[in-house]
Amino acid sequence: MSKLVLHLFNANPAALATVPSLAMRLYQSPDTDKPALEVYVFGPAEGALSSPDQGEFNAQVDGLVKQGVRVTTCIGLAQKAGAEAAFQARGLALESAATAFPRFAAETATVVTF
Repeated sequence: MSKLVLHLFNANPAALATVPSLAMRLYQSPDTDKPALEVYVFGPAEGALSSPDQGEFNAQVDGLVKQGVRVTTCIGLAQKAGAEAAFQARGLALESAATAFPRFAAETATVVTF
C-alpha cells in the first residue's frame, strides 16, 4: 500500500488551517485504493500544538487522532518545550525527524510539505 505524509512545518494560519482539514478529507475519502496517511508536525508548526491560541487547529488534530490517523511530532522539540507528556496524553506519536524522514523514505512515502 502506498503512503502519503502531510508534513506541517510552517506555523502560518493558512498551513495550520489547510493540513488538518485536508488530512480529514483524505481520511474520509470513500476511495478504496487510498494511501495510508500520516501527518508529521515539525519545526515552527509544533508550537501550535501547545498554544492556547490555536484551539481550532488542536481540535482538528485531536479529531484526526480519534479517527485513527497517525499524527506525529518531533520528540526533541516536545521535550525542549516541556510538552512531551501532554502530547503523549493526546495520543500524538513522538519521533525524531532524524528517524522519521528516513522511515518515510523506507516506506516509499510521498511527503508533501506545508
